[in-house]
Amino acid sequence: MSKPGEFRLTYATMYDPPEDLHTRFEAAIAKVKGNLGQEHPMFINGKDVRAAAKFEDRSPINTDWLLGTFQEATAAEVAPAMEAAYAASKDWGRRPWQERVALVRKAADLITERIFDLAAVVSIEVGKNRMEALGDVSEAADFFYFACDQMEANNGYIKPMGVDPLKGYKATNTNRLRPYGVWVVISPFNFPFALTAGPAGTALVAGNTVVMKPAEDTPWASRLLAEVFRDAGFPDGVVNYVTGDGAVAGQALVDDPRTAGLTFTGSYDVGMHIYRTFANGRYPRPILLEMGGKNPVIISRNADLERATQGLYRSAFGLQGQKCSAGSRIYIEEPVYDALLEKLVSVTKTLKIGDPTLKDTFMGPVINQGAYNNYKGWAEDLSQNGAIATGGRVLTEGELGKGYFCEPTIVTDVPTSHKLWKQEMFLPITLVHKIKSLDEGMALANDVDFGLTAGFYGSADESKWFFENIEAGVTYANRPQGASTGAWPGFQPFGGWKGSGSSGKGAGGHYYLPLYMHEQTNTVIE
Repeated sequence: MSKPGEFRLTYATMYDPPEDLHTRFEAAIAKVKGNLGQEHPMFINGKDVRAAAKFEDRSPINTDWLLGTFQEATAAEVAPAMEAAYAASKDWGRRPWQERVALVRKAADLITERIFDLAAVVSIEVGKNRMEALGDVSEAADFFYFACDQMEANNGYIKPMGVDPLKGYKATNTNRLRPYGVWVVISPFNFPFALTAGPAGTALVAGNTVVMKPAEDTPWASRLLAEVFRDAGFPDGVVNYVTGDGAVAGQALVDDPRTAGLTFTGSYDVGMHIYRTFANGRYPRPILLEMGGKNPVIISRNADLERATQGLYRSAFGLQGQKCSAGSRIYIEEPVYDALLEKLVSVTKTLKIGDPTLKDTFMGPVINQGAYNNYKGWAEDLSQNGAIATGGRVLTEGELGKGYFCEPTIVTDVPTSHKLWKQEMFLPITLVHKIKSLDEGMALANDVDFGLTAGFYGSADESKWFFENIEAGVTYANRPQGASTGAWPGFQPFGGWKGSGSSGKGAGGHYYLPLYMHEQTNTVIE
């Protein structure tokens, strides 16, 4: 955590970092690149564990780079992690909450100490530019600190209740929140550190034991998180890490009756499959889903166009559009449409695409061959159903041909009946539409099954109207740092409405930690 007067790294401040961050990141990248290609085991019950089958983790920057070899676990090879977590759950859940907080804070401190080495791995594994990668790791630490602060602020969620008016007796009523047991965390590729650490750390503070299963494209970052927990001194079995195919290893965790609660971040289709499968258990269990978005940005005729331009390109093309909060639908009022479109196209053409570990690179590659092929397919479709204002090509020149590099793409004149106005792409493509009024823009913005984030640019009164009418969980007005992106623990709780989330509460907010506990009332009569 930063001290007063020090630079505090968040997604909002990362555009103007001190030079020291670059120097230290470059040293870390050199070190990490000299340590590629190793085999990385799973971490179960305090020990490194290997599976019979393996899979390779290669960088989307350059597929010649073998980052490491990881374990392709079967359901039978995942089972020991559940056994270990279940066996450890009673002891861990009954420890004083202050002891759990101390260990999670120690883990947060280790993340902060290791931030450059961890971010270097995130950058080459995901394809994030260096500031996005540093932000990913810094966010993880702040998730931990925030959960600990919340536990302390609420005195461990132990609250006295009213006294029964019993003649001749003394009644004491105490209300407590207690852990569920084993909590499974299935995390996405795009924020492999923060969105594994956030739910895992919160579950641990609450008193649950944890089994983490990362995305197949990004197993290395979560392995390093497991090592943070190990080095912080967590007891054996409290934190476990398994790897493998989602349909096999992930499904085994979903199906295991010892799974008391589950957090999943990923696509709508997979999330809803897990949601329905999880409901087939013996009794209801908590499941927290964050399933993406189709995030709109509305621009009023009264907007500051320079500020809007900044916020739009950062939200549409940051991390190559592979954020569930990416601004993929832009609605501009007619009087400023041409001027804003010209500004947005102009700045988009200047964005540097290439090796994201380099200082001046804004955009790296998309995550894998499947995303690369999807980009090519959608670019061709949109060229026939709209007008590509800029972009639309994959980049194959020189070293870029060894990775999955795509141009940032702005498309106009796409009929509002086209499916991409409602379907999440997870690609550096954004659609722009001219509107006659803000009411028209709001109707279009809300006409989707998602409701994660949304942005607005306009007057103060218009911003109030926007907040009252938009159907989304994380909303921003007049934000140059990102029109629809950039939430941070303790500042912008992150969670969606409708098909974007299942809990109605935002991670990193006041109401998130209690989701990992259930309520018990203790009455004693003397």
